[in-house]
Amino acid sequence: MATTIQIERMSRAEKLQTMETIWADLSKDDADVESPAWHHAVLKETEARVNAGQEQIADWTKAKKDLRKRFE
Repeated sequence: MATTIQIERMSRAEKLQTMETIWADLSKDDADVESPAWHHAVLKETEARVNAGQEQIADWTKAKKDLRKRFE
């Protein structure tokens, strides 16, 4: 298991890859995870902004690539 010191020494790209690996592992059993109560309200607010043209939906794969470019 990585210690805080080891994590601090990782590059930004290594940290992002590690987070992505952890997320992939956690999301394998996503049916076992219950969303918090506030999450439904936030999703409704976002949906309303999208429907009003105030916000656009981003492709997740493209968004991850853009974030990697920004922080590498």
